[in-house]
Amino acid sequence: MIYVHVPYCRSFCKYCDFYSEIACKGLEKFEDYTRELCSEALSRKEEIVESSAVNTLYLGGGTPSVMPLSFFERLLESLSACGAGPFDEFTVEVNPDDIIRRGPEFAKALRALGVNRISMGVQSLDDTQLRWMGRRHDAAAARQAFAILREARFDNISLDIIFGVGGFGKQSLEDSLSGLLELAPEHISAYQLSIEPGSELSRLLEKGLYSELPDEQCREQYELICERLREAGYGHYEISNWAKPGREALHNSAYWTRAPYVGLGPGAHSLRIHDGVQTRSWNPQRPSGWTDAQNRQGCSETLTPKEIEEERIMLGLRTSKGATIGGRLVIIPESDWFIADSIIQNYI
Repeated sequence: MIYVHVPYCRSFCKYCDFYSEIACKGLEKFEDYTRELCSEALSRKEEIVESSAVNTLYLGGGTPSVMPLSFFERLLESLSACGAGPFDEFTVEVNPDDIIRRGPEFAKALRALGVNRISMGVQSLDDTQLRWMGRRHDAAAARQAFAILREARFDNISLDIIFGVGGFGKQSLEDSLSGLLELAPEHISAYQLSIEPGSELSRLLEKGLYSELPDEQCREQYELICERLREAGYGHYEISNWAKPGREALHNSAYWTRAPYVGLGPGAHSLRIHDGVQTRSWNPQRPSGWTDAQNRQGCSETLTPKEIEEERIMLGLRTSKGATIGGRLVIIPESDWFIADSIIQNYI
């Protein structure tokens, strides 16, 4: 189970606080990043082998779809040298604008490289909301990109949507949901807009230029999403994730069961289980030198039995399968998932 963080975006969205760099810095930056990433993969061969029980590869970011095809080819060569691949599930996050810019040939090339699942950040099908978010695409572009991916024979596509955006009412969300369901992706993820420190949105809030949507309205929107997707035949298998039968994300599902994973690239996290010891580690958030020993000081921790148990409960209760607590299976009903965080804290 391998996660690769690609720290490049063509532009920054208002709400994002994920580590990323502007992609227009040129191919030289891409080359330096690719070289260090492949070197990191080879140096962590033992961990990659240990985590192979869940045979998945996920490229997230940032925006992996800004990278040249040579990046994907070299990464796969390095992972193959570690004994990894081909993968049961190989997901790449994409931006609709990149798919349109690079056209059907790019989508077909990804498919030929073994990518069998796409996660596309649509976020909304309301053009006014997309412009406010700072997204590079509009609703028409999202639909066009989806069509290109289907033509490239991708039959496992996940689309993201954001709810709880201040200044945009329930009707905007209703229209976006209707548009998503017309496309009929295999998987849908819905995330409540949050104010992350350091994001442009947090600065707007501090200046009084943005008002958060009240919790009650956010809950109404979440319940609307639950209702519409349930009616459309999607199973709600984790707080923020819905899938058609048999199309649940293998990679993300393994996170929630605490399977070991290797995170490659700047800012990526890992969980290693070796000789009964569980260690969490993370790479520094820097565009180069993230593998240097001097930059990695203090970037790992050994988990205590208490921490492991609390994490198991927290992750399990976020799913439809629940978690066993004190010998009893506990499942939070969907009607309470919007307030699941407070319920989970009570159990912990």
